[in-house]
Amino acid sequence: MTTVAVIGTGFIGGTLGRAFARAGHPTALGSRTPDTDTAAQDSGARTTGVADAIAQADTVVLAVPATALEELLTTHGKALTGKLVVDAANTIPGPVAHHADLIARHAPGARYARAFNTLGGENLAEPDFHGTPADMYYSAPEADRPTLDTLITAVGLRPQYLGDGQHDTVDGVLRLWFALAVTQDHGRRLAFHTLTH
Repeated sequence: MTTVAVIGTGFIGGTLGRAFARAGHPTALGSRTPDTDTAAQDSGARTTGVADAIAQADTVVLAVPATALEELLTTHGKALTGKLVVDAANTIPGPVAHHADLIARHAPGARYARAFNTLGGENLAEPDFHGTPADMYYSAPEADRPTLDTLITAVGLRPQYLGDGQHDTVDGVLRLWFALAVTQDHGRRLAFHTLTH
């Protein structure tokens, strides 16, 4: 089992953390207010302070608002050394949605993955579309594929690996989702499924 820290207990972070815990992964939700935070619900996840959550995890999912990410990394970047850091935050609007450079600057000893950012949160909470799971496109080091595949599957999504260092490609899927769901007004309950023959 993968030990996971989800930093951020809003809708995205809470949804992911509960799904990981219910799938049997030891999961800590890192919160600024752990004594009163109820995001874990009855999932079996543990709510604790951010530093404690990071210290106990092999994989750290960053699910805080993008505006809070630099402060978080300034404070906790060194503690991410040797860990797999999954960037689930989006800087929107902006020319670059991911935070690979920011994380590399503050946590140079961490391994970077980009995932859980290409669909609206509703689709993380309800990933099934009439019996078909939505795809989650992601980028990660090759050696970390099994971890990402396991966590994505735990949410009920179907993993689609795009390669190492392909965070810009992943963010292209994010832009496509916004164009269809928001700009073209198809609604946020929209997702993708890759077809092969």
